Amino acid sequence: MRSRVNVAVAGATGAVGNEMVKILESRGFPVGHLKLLASTRSAGTVLPFRQKNERVELLEEESFKDIDIALFSAGASASKTYAPIAAASGCVVVDNSSAFRMDPQVPLVVPEVNPHAIAQHKGIIANPNCSTIQMVVALKPIHDVARIKRIVVSTYQSVSGTGKKAIDELLNQTRATLDSEPAECKVYPHQIAFNCLPHIDVFMDNGYTKEEIKMINETKKIMEDDSIKITATTVRVPVILGHSESVNIETEQKILPHEVREILSKAPGVKVVDDPGHFQYPLAIHAAGRDEVFVGRIREDPSIENGIDMWIVSDNIRKGAALNAVQIAEILLEKYL
Repeated sequence: MRSRVNVAVAGATGAVGNEMVKILESRGFPVGHLKLLASTRSAGTVLPFRQKNERVELLEEESFKDIDIALFSAGASASKTYAPIAAASGCVVVDNSSAFRMDPQVPLVVPEVNPHAIAQHKGIIANPNCSTIQMVVALKPIHDVARIKRIVVSTYQSVSGTGKKAIDELLNQTRATLDSEPAECKVYPHQIAFNCLPHIDVFMDNGYTKEEIKMINETKKIMEDDSIKITATTVRVPVILGHSESVNIETEQKILPHEVREILSKAPGVKVVDDPGHFQYPLAIHAAGRDEVFVGRIREDPSIENGIDMWIVSDNIRKGAALNAVQIAEILLEKYL
C-alpha cells in the first residue's frame, strides 16, 4: 500500500464534490497533492482543506497528469468526456454520475456490499445512485441469510438530490405559500413545498421513471443476482436533506423481525433504530451529516408467506454519494495501489 496518493476531485464546488473534500480530510485519507477541478464558472474559487485554501482549477484534458485517484461528481456529460481520459493517464476514476453504472466493463460498487468487484476495474469504478446505495446496504445482509426473491420500494427523496437550485426553490416556495403568494416553479414542474411529486427524472415508455429503472437495474448488478424481482416508485418530497424508503421484501427462507434486527445490528454501515413504543425510528433530520444507513419499522408482512417491511433512511449527499466514493478510494489504496 502506498503511503501517499495524489487525488483529484472533479466537480469540487458542487454539493457532493465539496462533501468529498471534507470527507477526505475528516477520514485522514493520505492525500499527497489535492487537485480541485470544476467548470469555467467555478474555476478560480477556493475551498478549505487541511487548514489551507486550495484553488479550484479548470477541468480539462491535461488535469490528470500525476493523479492516482480521481473522484468525479461533475455530471454524466463531463464524466463521459473526461473519465476515460483520466483513466488513460494512469489514474483510477471513481465516478458518481450515471454515465458508467450499467456498463458491463465497469464495476458498480458499494463497499459494504460488493467490495470484491473493485478488483475488476479497468480504470473506472462507478458509484451507484444514492437511493440504491442505502437500500442495498440494508438488504444485502438479509439476502445472504434468507435470499431475497422480491423487493417493492417506495422512496421519499429530498430536494438536495436535485441540487442547490431545488433547495432554494423549496425554501422560496415555502415562504411564498406561508405569505399567501404564488409559488414559482422553475426546477420542478409542480410546486414542491407542502407537496409530493411522484416523478424523479424522465418518464420512460413503460411508465416508470429513469430513477426507478436505475434502482431496479443497479440493485441487481450490485447484489449480483438478476433473479431478484424489483419494482420501485420514486417520490420527491419537501425535505432538504436525507432520503427515506419504505421497503417490502419477500424472502425464500422464513425470517422473523427479531432475526432481521439482529442481522442488521451486526451489519457494516447500518444502525438499527427500531423502538416504536418510544417513537424511535429513522428520521431524515437525524441522518443528516451521518455516515450510517438507518433502519427501523422492521415488521412482518402478513399478506405474504415470507414478507418483511422496513423503513430505511440515509444522508443522500454523504453516504449516498461522497462517502461511498471515498470508501471505494480507501479500498483501492489498501489493496490495489
